[in-house]
Amino acid sequence: MAGQFPPDFRARLLERIEIAEVVGARVQLKKAGGLLKGLCPFHTEKTPSFVVTPSRQTYHCFGCGAHGNAIDFLIEHDRLGFREAVEELAQQAGLELPSEADAAPAGPDPRPLYLLLEQAAALFQQQLREHPQARRAVDYLRGRGLSGEVAARFGLGFAPPGWDFLLKQLGQHPDAQTLLERAGLVIERDGRRYDRFRNRVMFPIRDRRGRVIGFGGRLLDDGEPKYLNSPENLVFHKGRELYGLFEAQQANRQPPRLLVVEGYMDVIALAQFGVPYAVATLGTATTPEHLTRLLRSAAPELVFCFDGDRAGRDAAWKALKIALPQATGQTPIRFLLLPEGEDPDSLIRQEGAGPFEQRMEQAMLLSDFLFEHLTAERDLGSDEGRASLDAAARPLLNKVPVGTFRDLLEQRLAKLTGVASSARQRQGPSRTQGRIQRQAQGRTQLTQLNPMRRAIALLLDDPTLAPHALAEPGDWREIDSPGVRLLEELLEVIGERPGISSAALREHWRERDQATIVDRLSNSALLAHIPPEGKGEELAGAIRRLNRDGLLILRQRLLSKASSEGLTAEERTQLQRSLNRAAHTAPQQTKK
Repeated sequence: MAGQFPPDFRARLLERIEIAEVVGARVQLKKAGGLLKGLCPFHTEKTPSFVVTPSRQTYHCFGCGAHGNAIDFLIEHDRLGFREAVEELAQQAGLELPSEADAAPAGPDPRPLYLLLEQAAALFQQQLREHPQARRAVDYLRGRGLSGEVAARFGLGFAPPGWDFLLKQLGQHPDAQTLLERAGLVIERDGRRYDRFRNRVMFPIRDRRGRVIGFGGRLLDDGEPKYLNSPENLVFHKGRELYGLFEAQQANRQPPRLLVVEGYMDVIALAQFGVPYAVATLGTATTPEHLTRLLRSAAPELVFCFDGDRAGRDAAWKALKIALPQATGQTPIRFLLLPEGEDPDSLIRQEGAGPFEQRMEQAMLLSDFLFEHLTAERDLGSDEGRASLDAAARPLLNKVPVGTFRDLLEQRLAKLTGVASSARQRQGPSRTQGRIQRQAQGRTQLTQLNPMRRAIALLLDDPTLAPHALAEPGDWREIDSPGVRLLEELLEVIGERPGISSAALREHWRERDQATIVDRLSNSALLAHIPPEGKGEELAGAIRRLNRDGLLILRQRLLSKASSEGLTAEERTQLQRSLNRAAHTAPQQTKK
């Protein structure tokens, strides 16, 4: 938790640490001008796309998108908790850790939730062994072929019937009941509280560090819903977490692949029958965050497994479209469609691990599944069919990162349509052409940002650009947008800490509400196309565009007030100044 260490301490730590030394101790790096390059430790690749920038004290992978500072690197690479990562860096830097009294909490403390969820998991496991009515749960698990060893490995448990088991065990006081509700274990309705999970087999959901963050529960009686998940809370976000990922990594640090399935029991049955590297999404379709986590797992390939019926194929197609923006071909992504009426649980019981793994090895690669789906119902013997294929495929290929894999997909499309692609017209991209392509992609990404986010991205990338923003008027502060406060705070922090590094600046927002957008805008790829000497003017231009919007808002507000209740002398002066500035900053129209 970031609040365990004051922001000033974290900034001093990152300024004292050399990220090249931290990363270089774990990744072989070679100098490339002012940068250091190497093979990315977060995904499998043959050509180095992992870059460490000592001047910014950050790292970035142009293949899988991993980026951050030295703290982030230890969390991702060494699988440390935040506190452990900071402690290791502090020891390396010779800095004394601040006392608890000096720590300034930043947001709610998640530790009580982690502790409560662990206690609940232990109680559910105890009930599976001891509760008189747990026999049906035990029979259900045995009927699915699970051993006690596998049940223990996944921490399976039993939530007894009744309305208040957890309330009685863990909710003796009002504060404890409130915490149970925050954890999603208790529901409050019509002024009374009761247990969310009742008469269910319980599946604890663990994060990558093995901490319980939520539960899934399967109902033993008839009724709906058959499966019930914890609601999202401070520590549980189902769009990011994968059931079984911790267990898969515990079973094998470097599994031969990761198999993505649809249900808890699929994951556990596969582990029971010799395939201990399956994971499942938590009742949602695959998200970009899921895919990022899978690609950073260091597994040599990913296999998405779906039922072979129409619904399964539709789900596979949705997963493919989610995968395209991160598909570089360096980590193969495959799609396994099972025989109709079968699921991974039933099929591995029939076949065993060997034949099931053969299916995975023969599963369709993303490129094959892409073109099989697109050509399935099109007549490629006609011009209309080939034109239809080209129209459907182009938007999808444009989502793929610029590079060799995208070129190969375009060549394949060209063979099917008979229309030469830009990739085929080249005899293979040179290094210069590849750099131009990456710059063009970065330019496209940056222009898709509104001026507020563009200004924030530029300041996060290089805090020394702040004078270019401060040299412009501050009319942008009139805009009613969450980005205004973030931009203001960025300039305040930079002003208070001259010389602050990009890494230390980003650290200021860890585990705060704006952390997600700060992380997204800290992506070096957004600015790869802008030469260093052009970034100041880029920032000034973004501020000027924001100022035009701010002036318009200010003028409209003052004119509206003038017509309804009149203006004070100060407001009249303010209105006149806004009109003068608007006339001065208005874009010049070309005379005809």
